[in-house]
Amino acid sequence: MLRSVLIPAMLFLTVALPVRAEPSEEVDTLARALALDELIAIMRQEGLDYGDELQADLFPGRGGDRWDAAVARIYDGGRMAGTLRDTLGAELGDRDIGPLVEFFTSERGARIIALEISARRALLDPEVEEASIARLEEMQADSAPRLDLIEDFVEANNLVEANVAGALNSNYAFYTGLADGKAFDFELTEEQMLADVWSQEPEIRDETRAWLFSYLAMAYAPLSDEALEAYIELSETSQGKALNRALFAGFDEVFTRISRDLGLAAARFIAGQDI
Repeated sequence: MLRSVLIPAMLFLTVALPVRAEPSEEVDTLARALALDELIAIMRQEGLDYGDELQADLFPGRGGDRWDAAVARIYDGGRMAGTLRDTLGAELGDRDIGPLVEFFTSERGARIIALEISARRALLDPEVEEASIARLEEMQADSAPRLDLIEDFVEANNLVEANVAGALNSNYAFYTGLADGKAFDFELTEEQMLADVWSQEPEIRDETRAWLFSYLAMAYAPLSDEALEAYIELSETSQGKALNRALFAGFDEVFTRISRDLGLAAARFIAGQDI
């Protein structure tokens, strides 16, 4: 089963419009303000770690340096960034994103992004991830009011549904890669692949929800309730919804391609072929 993409939502704040640049320049400015290159670098490291898990699960002890090299090629940071920027350009190029650029280049916006990136990077450490989950469980046991705000934030940004959909798409792409790479000595039909992927949906949903809440609780701990409430309200603006859709569309394309390529590569090791 592939790990959910789990893309953090960003804060969308409507402010006075600045002088507008050309759409491509605005999108580039927004991408830099969102620190997407840093986020992609973290996701790439998550992918390399996930490659180790795949090897252990599917062909233990048979991958070695060749598998590591294959995974590193598949998680090409430059290609990932290019696909995401192209999608953002296509989705946002004709929209007025001035308010988003204005906010994310501000001191407040930069702090929000720094918190998101810092928490995501910290979660690369399994001990930090375990601690974040333990902290979430404590908050749940204490019925911490912050959890209500996080729930509202998750719902406002459709984070669970969008991440679950992305994970299911990625899992299906991985299966098609395995099947096309002849990993099995029998024919795996599309119906069988879809049935198996959908059977994973409850587990993916539970894992996604737990990860999101632990991540958001840690990332936004320094924010006041007022700031988080503003985040919830303003993420429902047309600009915020457009950016959220664009980010998920971009990452869905990125990870669907990666997942299929991982399946193809893994199939060669499962079947005992050179790669």
